[in-house]
Formats: sequence, C-alpha cells, structure tokens
Amino acid sequence: MKLLPIILAAGKGTRMVSEYPKVLHTIGAQPMLQHVITSCNSLLGMDAEPSKDSSKLIIVYGHGGEEVKASINNNVDWVLQTEQKGTGHAVDQARHLIDDDSHVLIAYGDTPLIKATTLQSLVSGLADADLTVLTTVLDNPTGYGRIVRNEHGSIECITEEKDADIATKKITEVNTGFIAVGGKNLKHWLSQLSPDNSQGEYYLTDCIALAVAQGKKVVAVICDDAMEVQGVNNRIQQAKLEREYQRRQAEKLMLAGVSLADPARIDIRGNLQTGKDIFIDVNTVFIGNTTLGNNVIIESGCVITDSHIEDNARIKANSVLENAYVGKHCEVGPFARLRPDAILKDHAKVGNFVEIKKSIIGARQQSKPFVLYW
Repeated sequence: MKLLPIILAAGKGTRMVSEYPKVLHTIGAQPMLQHVITSCNSLLGMDAEPSKDSSKLIIVYGHGGEEVKASINNNVDWVLQTEQKGTGHAVDQARHLIDDDSHVLIAYGDTPLIKATTLQSLVSGLADADLTVLTTVLDNPTGYGRIVRNEHGSIECITEEKDADIATKKITEVNTGFIAVGGKNLKHWLSQLSPDNSQGEYYLTDCIALAVAQGKKVVAVICDDAMEVQGVNNRIQQAKLEREYQRRQAEKLMLAGVSLADPARIDIRGNLQTGKDIFIDVNTVFIGNTTLGNNVIIESGCVITDSHIEDNARIKANSVLENAYVGKHCEVGPFARLRPDAILKDHAKVGNFVEIKKSIIGARQQSKPFVLYW
C-alpha cells in the first residue's frame, strides 16, 4: 500500500521571537524541517536526493512560505495553508492529494530528532488497527494533549491541555501529534471536524474520538525516548534539542571507533565520516562534509569545514581548515589556516600561524640516515 507522509510546517512560531519561519531554525546547522524530511525519506526508502519519479511527501506550509520552499530542495508536494486554524485544518488542505487506499503518516516540522524507525513502527501498526497514534510518557505533561483511556485500557480520545479538567491533567501519557491512518478514513474524519473547543480550531486529535465512536480500532505506539518526539517552541527548547542532537552524534562516533576527549565538547554541523582509532580533543567543530582517515589526531579548538584528512595526519590546536585536502602523515598547525583548495601531499608539514589558499604543498622527502665514514 502506498505510504504518504504529510509534514505540518505552517506555524509562525511566535515564541521563537524571530522573523524566520520556525521550521527553518536549525539543529546541527540544518533546518528542523530538513531533519524530519530526511527521516520521512528514509521511511520511504528514498535517497537523500530523490529523482523526479520517486514517491513524494507533502509539506503543508504557511508563515514565511516562499522562504521555506526556497530552503528545502527535496522533491515534495507543497500545500499552502493560508490561515492557521489548527492541525486538522492544516491536514485538510492536502485532502485532494490523499488517495483512499494510501497509508497517511502525519509528522511535524519542528520535531527534528524523530527517527525513521519510530515512524515505521507507527505505520506498521496499521496492520492491526485503523489508526495509530504515537504517544510518550512525561513526568511533567503540562502543555500536551492527554491520552484518555477507558477502564479496559483502550484509547477513547485525546484531550488538549486547555480543554482538560483536573483529573485529565494528571494523566502522564501524552499525544506527540504523530498519527498513521488509512486515507479513506482520514478524509472522512476530516470532514467531520468542528472548531467547538476553547481554541476555536480544528483539532486533528478529534479524529481519534471519531474513530472510536465509529467502532474503529485505535492503537497507541509508545515512544520510550521522550526527547525524540520533543517539539521546539522557543529558543530554550531549541538549545536543549541541539545538545541532545550533539550528544547522539558523539555517541555514534564513539561506537564507530573514535575517541573523544569530552563527548560534551564537540559539535557536528553536517556529515562527518570517520575511520578507526581517531582522537578528537575538546571544542572542535566539524561543518559540512568532512572525512577523517584512520589514526587521525585532531587537537583542541579546531574548526574543520568540507575537508578531507588522510590516515595518520595530525591537526594541531586552534587550526582552521576549509575545503582543504590533507595527505597521509601530514602535520598542520598549531594556529594554521588552510583556506579553500589548499592541498597537502603526504608527509607535508604546515607550521604555526601559516595560511595557505589555492596552493599545493608537495610531499616532503623522507631524509636518509646520516652515516659518517672514516
């Protein structure tokens, strides 16, 4: 059955206090929306750069729309929500693109840590349910819609915070917003939504109560990792997710054979490919696409952008590399700067406070042992 992800990305994000659309604020130097697109594309089995005839996903956009479209290069269908009247209204804008026989996945552009495997669990649940909803359990559920269950443990509805009574607010299982549902059912329930609530909005969550009332099976898929489904509404939450993202990147590196002097003091703002037995000291930043070979040492305070560093090279403290190539057994720095198209051949050495741009430094000849003949 065809899978159709729909990413809601129309919100203004007033609490970000910014002129930029919320979904374009970054985690790991990538727009939050791009992270969600990547996870959805992985779920679809797409490449990072899908071809024109690949299956598409839908993005519902609104505030700063042209800027959002210009920032995202993936092959998607764009649907404009001119007025923000709630999540149900946002999905309804894409109703004309939903096939009856499709499995629809609803995701959110401000949840950058969501994993494709979690989304897969949500969609797979449709094999035994008419609608699946992704939930998580929070110690402090304030602000979230609560998962209301009956005495048998089955889901009855989702009650939003502003519509909840005191008893409902004590529930710690909350709605993350992510759901998976058949296309025909979704379109039917969207047509029945009403703005009769404290917000005066069309809640997508009301589809759950409609499904239950019609005898449909609704199943919760519980996400054990609450950070994975955390959304961003202000810059404090953005900073919190940035640290969580960097922590996860550091763990991936260490599991791949990289030693970090302090996992809390490395920033990866792009894609870092690594060999084995690498050591990275504190306060190092990797930007763009960078590759490190085996046995590479990166000393403290380095900033490395879009560069390739071969085996056994050593980048000494506080050096800056941008679009550079460093050959095997090279030494760079300390306080050196390799600017774009700087190329160091094997065994080359660049000392402190040296700057190189658009130049090739040849391979250093290995000296022969000095022998004194009598």
